Amino acid sequence: MIIQKTENSRISTFDPNNFSFGNTFIDHMIICEYENGKWGDVKLVPYGPLMFTPAMMGVNYGQACFEGMKAYKDKDGQVFLFRPEKNFERINKSAKRLAMPEVTEEMFLEGLKALVDIDRDWIPQGEGMSLYIRPLIFATEEALKARVANKYMFAIVATPAKMYYTEPVSVKISDHYSRAASGGVGSAKAAGNYAASFYPTQLAIEEGYEQIIWTDDATHEYFEESGTMNVFVRINDTIYTPPTSEKILDGVTRDSFIQLAKKRGIEVKVEPIKVKDVVEAQRNGTLKEVWGVGTAVVTTVFQALGYNGEKLELPRLSDEESYAVTLKNDLVDLQTNLSEDPFGWRVLVDHVMETV
Repeated sequence: MIIQKTENSRISTFDPNNFSFGNTFIDHMIICEYENGKWGDVKLVPYGPLMFTPAMMGVNYGQACFEGMKAYKDKDGQVFLFRPEKNFERINKSAKRLAMPEVTEEMFLEGLKALVDIDRDWIPQGEGMSLYIRPLIFATEEALKARVANKYMFAIVATPAKMYYTEPVSVKISDHYSRAASGGVGSAKAAGNYAASFYPTQLAIEEGYEQIIWTDDATHEYFEESGTMNVFVRINDTIYTPPTSEKILDGVTRDSFIQLAKKRGIEVKVEPIKVKDVVEAQRNGTLKEVWGVGTAVVTTVFQALGYNGEKLELPRLSDEESYAVTLKNDLVDLQTNLSEDPFGWRVLVDHVMETV
């Protein structure tokens, strides 16, 4: 790895009590370029702009994918990653689907650890605090030709993070727009998936909702995801979540919730969820909770579902009654080294950059 430390650290300007998630970037980034059929050297360099033109193929033809993951700091200042091997596997799954070169495990994991290590001072401590990390791959070749590109960049950038949603939100069950279609790229974290979701979400916001529950493209009869999150439904004391597929993202937080629920002895059914069954459960009082999970948000509890022009209110459970909150707390305690890690998910980031 080629290392170029910044001579102008901005850490003194960072106020952990007053910052904007997604707009505040740490001192360094990882970059690696692909050309002539192979990846070059991984470079740790000062964060900043890169030289590209509007003819860059990633911008014109959408060859771009990314991951979302976090680093956490415990009360003793130790830094941990959470299940990074899952993100490595998934970014390569996305790259393959978009006909881009896969990255090596060494590029991904060693680059990740080096970046988090050198900028560990940027990781805020405290409830809901973390460092949000964005690995990405995109086409950089300068050519207006609708074909697979010949040049790419792998990069990792990061931003301090705090709680995304602090209150329950209302979501609209989509009856027209879909996030993904059979045979498409729904199971990949393709950049274009998010662009396509913005307009329907904007329409839902205009109707008084914060997010959308996406339904299947063929019939709109089944839950798929919610916004940028995987979705969970609790009817009585059983949790339901849709199975992953070529349309549904295999979320790391989703998988962690399922395993944590099973550890607690909570019944989890991974099966298709019919919209009409959820609506019926709301009407007969057996629908206890609906929530979304994802890296950025961790957990977002829903307070109402929009369906056929109605706003169906959901119960307001105490933290002790809520499976969503209980499992979120289990997950966060594990991530921040406040509990034992029986799964081996927590990965300590050693101090190595101080000697470089």
